[in-house]
Amino acid sequence: MPLKLMYITNRSDVAEIAQKYGVDRIWVDLETRGKEERQKNYDSVKSQHSVADIRSIKPHLTTSEMLVRINPWYDGSLAEIDSVIEAGADIIMLPYWKTPEEVSNFIKAVDGRCKTTLLLETKEALECVDEVLAKGGFDEIHIGLNDLHLSYGMTFMFELLSDGTVEKLCDKFKTAKIPYGFGGIAKLGSGMLPAEKVIMEHYRLDSTRAILSRSFCDCAKITDITEIEQTFSENLKTLRAFEASLANKTPEDFAQNKVEVATAVADVVAAIKRAKKNA
Repeated sequence: MPLKLMYITNRSDVAEIAQKYGVDRIWVDLETRGKEERQKNYDSVKSQHSVADIRSIKPHLTTSEMLVRINPWYDGSLAEIDSVIEAGADIIMLPYWKTPEEVSNFIKAVDGRCKTTLLLETKEALECVDEVLAKGGFDEIHIGLNDLHLSYGMTFMFELLSDGTVEKLCDKFKTAKIPYGFGGIAKLGSGMLPAEKVIMEHYRLDSTRAILSRSFCDCAKITDITEIEQTFSENLKTLRAFEASLANKTPEDFAQNKVEVATAVADVVAAIKRAKKNA
């Protein structure tokens, strides 16, 4: 089963193109509270999306779902959730939660009006995930490697993959029969950890969801809409072909890839630390 792919955009023309070439979820990102402070020294996307973007994109979606990431739970969450659902969200994602109570409040607020997904990206969430899974009530879960690795003071987000953290969490999710995914993937042939190796880990761990990173199609750098469409067409064709090829891989191949991931991650961490030391 191919990965369910998610792409972040607030442009209806880009959303239509992403949908046309097989992106399963168009992601409108409303999260702003605390994000700039958490990721101030990290090269991540700080979006400027709005509820109006949901309304403008939703009519263009015929096969893709509308995924909306709201803010972490706060005193305005009830009103925010109501507005997001009214605007047309198919799935709402709760980021940066730290307690079972926040998750319960979120589930209660949505009240079955659309699907729910949790973004696990804090050490507190990891520590209480067993209780959250036991209570249930949500539809799926995603491991957010960016903030989670920062939460643990790590150097490189894929350290969580090589040190077994992601695998342990995936095993818990699988036991709880909750669909899950982790992190993002770059276009094939790129990424500090090559995208091919990350995708093989998704398949080894039975992950079924992944975010397409900026390198897949960076609309901040590619401004011509024809070029954007060509980029999606080429990159998704290549990605899906690689996924199909994994049917021919053996368990030994996936085990070897796991070893190679650990080596590659260690090399990246060492390079980052050297660069910082010499800066």
